[in-house]
Amino acid sequence: MPKTKKAKQDKASKQPKQPQQVPDEKGLDFARAWVEFPDPGDDEQIFRCDLTWLTSRWSCIFGSGCQGIVAGRADDGCCTLGAHFSDEDDEKRVAGHVARLTPDVWQFHNVGTKTGWTQTDDDGERQTRRWDGSCIFQNRPGFEGGAGCSLHILALREGKEPLETKPDVCWQLPVRRTYDWIERPDDTRVLQVTIGEYDRRGWGPGGHDLHWWCTSATSAHGAGDPVYVTYKPELTELMGKAAYDRLVELCLERLAALLPMAPHPADPGTP
Repeated sequence: MPKTKKAKQDKASKQPKQPQQVPDEKGLDFARAWVEFPDPGDDEQIFRCDLTWLTSRWSCIFGSGCQGIVAGRADDGCCTLGAHFSDEDDEKRVAGHVARLTPDVWQFHNVGTKTGWTQTDDDGERQTRRWDGSCIFQNRPGFEGGAGCSLHILALREGKEPLETKPDVCWQLPVRRTYDWIERPDDTRVLQVTIGEYDRRGWGPGGHDLHWWCTSATSAHGAGDPVYVTYKPELTELMGKAAYDRLVELCLERLAALLPMAPHPADPGTP
């Protein structure tokens, strides 16, 4: 998952600071509509999905109004801190795609190939290297090959989905997948897979200190299609095709309701 440094505490109260929010962000605590259903592809697994988030009109506005997670670095979006690898396989997979990057696609190709594109953080965890204040794979505005993630650009040029070339955390955001073993009253266990919104809290304690975060921002909730449609490739990868197809049915039922419960507060038209 993304990581930020631990939020500082107010010396007087010894309590974590409240999340910083710019004017167009809504609060984190509001009513949500959830649905739970068996995984069609695995009898020992169930899905718990946040329909409020998945039917919301959020979309990524990187380069089109994104204010960035660090003040004064809007052009970075959420790339300022680099990306932590989920495991060795994730890093190895990304490395295979990095090997195909060329100078016309990757602005910092010379730096990355000569002195490395990974680093270890203060906790000893592997991540993409930060260069000049942000992820080394982020092409800055004005670069002829295009601003934004060079691995994302590579995927589009090759006709691939960006989830194939980017680190796991990058293509999954802002969808959050978590796992919990549920003990049932009859002494059986089932794995509950939760699919929901990666809000500020998903970043850990450091999420309180983010300058801005898009999932709560009204400016990022103007898409024509809901998240479950625009994130079809990512959700299919996270859930499996059969489970995704079932999710679509449930989302359509929610949208067809005359009075859908618990709309996302950042969506247009929400009171």
